[in-house]
Order: sequence, then C-alpha cells, then structure tokens
Amino acid sequence: MKENITMASDMNDYFNKKKSQSEGFEKKSSGGGGGGNTPQMPKIDFNFGGSKAGITYFLIAIVLVLVLAKPFTIIEEGERGILSTNGKYSDQALLPGLHFILPVIQKVYIVDTKVRIINYASSIEAGGGSVASGINAKPAITVLDKRGLPVAIELTVQYRLNAQYAAQTISNWGFSWEDKIINPVARDIVRNIVGKYDAENLPQMRNTIATEIETGIRESVASLENAPADLQSIQLREIVLPPKVKEQIENVQIAKQQVQKAEQDVQRAEQEALRRAAESRGIAEKARIEAQGLADAVTIEAEARAKANNLISKSLTSDLLKLEQIQIQGKFNEALRENKDAKIFLTPGGSTPNIWVDMKDAKQKTTSVAE
Repeated sequence: MKENITMASDMNDYFNKKKSQSEGFEKKSSGGGGGGNTPQMPKIDFNFGGSKAGITYFLIAIVLVLVLAKPFTIIEEGERGILSTNGKYSDQALLPGLHFILPVIQKVYIVDTKVRIINYASSIEAGGGSVASGINAKPAITVLDKRGLPVAIELTVQYRLNAQYAAQTISNWGFSWEDKIINPVARDIVRNIVGKYDAENLPQMRNTIATEIETGIRESVASLENAPADLQSIQLREIVLPPKVKEQIENVQIAKQQVQKAEQDVQRAEQEALRRAAESRGIAEKARIEAQGLADAVTIEAEARAKANNLISKSLTSDLLKLEQIQIQGKFNEALRENKDAKIFLTPGGSTPNIWVDMKDAKQKTTSVAE
C-alpha cells in the first residue's frame, strides 16, 4: 500500500512539473510574439489529489503495468513449466494451472510432455512432420551389415518427456534434449545390432532384430540419470536391402519355391501310388473274401448234405425198406394193368422191380422209376 501511495505521489509530481513547464511556455508565447492570434496549448488539470479521476488513472496505470509486465503464466494439460529465477532453474516443474511470477526476475519456460514421434524413413514427404506437431521426420538409419553392405532401417520411436524429472532434464540436456538422447541412442543401438548379421539373413531375423532394438534402446535411455524419457513404443517398420542383395534373396526364394513344388509333386505321386496300391489290395482282398465265402458255402452245403444222408441212413430200417418195396410194387402192378406189354427188370440183389420198359414204344424209351 505504501508503494502504491509513493507511486501516485511521484506521478502527481511529474504531471505538476509538466503543468508548470506548459504554463511557462504560454507566458513566453504571449509576451514575445505580440498579437493575440498566437495559438495557446489547452490547459489540462493534472492535479489528481483527492479526485475520483486520479484514482481511475491510477488503476488504469496499474492494469497497464500488469499487462505489460505479465506477472503470471498459464500452463495447459500435457505441458510443464520450468521456472527460472535469475537464470537458475527450479528443481520442481510447474503443474498445469495458473502461476504468478515476479516479472523480470522470474521467467517460465513451457515444455511439452505429450507423446512425440520420430520417424526414420528412407523418403521423407514434404510436410511429413514438424517438431511443433509432435512428429519429427528423420532419414532412415544407414547400417553396414556383417560384410560391409549398406542397409537402411526404417524405425518409429514414440516417447514423451518424463514429467516428474522435466526440470532436471531441461537443466542437464537443454530444450533440444530429444536430439541429444533419443536420436543418438536409437542410431547407435540399431547400428550395433544390425551390424552383427548378414544382409541376406535380415528378413528372416526380422522379429528377433526388432526385439533386440527395442530392448537396447529402452535399457540405454533408462540408464541415463533421472530417466529423462518415457518410451511408449519402438517399431521396426522396414529393412531396406541393397538391390543386388534383394535380387539374390528373390532368386533364392524362387529356387526354394521350385524345390518345394517338386517335393509336393513327388509327395502327390507317392500318395497316388499308395492310393492305387491300397485300392488293388482292397480289390484282391474283396475277391479273396468272396472266394472264401463261396468255398465256405460249398463246404457248409456238403456238410449239411452229409449230415442229412447220415441221418437218412440211420433212419432206414428193414421194416421201412419192406414198406417202401410194397408201395413201389403196388405202383408197378397198377401200371401193368394198363400196359401188359411192358417189361420189368429187377435190380440185382432185390426183388422189388425198379426199371420199367414200355415195349409199345418204337424208341423203347427207358424211364427210371426209382433210383
């Protein structure tokens, strides 16, 4: 309050001095030139003491001082403020929000803590990225393989400033910290890892190389003091080989494909041969089973007949044979009544006639009556 009163008093003295100078100028003008036609300066009342206008002017002056000096700063989300007092950085970064500072003595530097990207690409498109947009485009990392052949590695690194140690990082590395940390580390790790392999083997070892690159970059950045960067992801996008090596790999791939095709043809031929052999075995087995079935059927039929004959022979008794002779004799007797010219031949060892010869028939047909 005392400072404000002193400032108002100084301003009144200044305006009073100006007023006296202007009054003196008017007196000189009226006394020296003669004539009432000489223009006079308008009179302004600069006496602010005890008037409302003086307070108003004083407040306006205070606002102008605040606007010009800007004793405050606003930090947005995704940012941190590095407070510098007389050129010395504070250990703790300012969080998002409104912060008051001492003009001239203190200054706040805004740093970005959002995710940023570095694209290492063989061809950088116009307008493909800028530091302000958070995307930094850089040339692909050129590496010499195990035999000294040049190989280009296209990589994408996503990272962000570690907000917890933002002040220490800026103090140690400066505002271009990412060009001093992320870029050199990425290039160094890629060269060390890819340089261990031959260019021809890089496509087959892609997953292994990608894992080794990511692990190496993370470990290198994490080993730095105060862990300045938080790595989000590291992606191996492309391995660009020399044209001759690429052509050689393509020829090898074509040869392998031809060999695989030949092997597949051989396998198909073998499978076809096995199929035909199996089919032939099946047909032969079918014929054998059918023949075996027929033989078994004949055997079964013969056995059945033998059993039937055996049963019949066992069932033939003398009384049954006599009865059969009597029945046959009766049939022949009936036949002789109708054909008296017929002749009857008896079988040897038996008295029952079993052959009938019709003498009326010129051809002498012989009819077997009974076996």
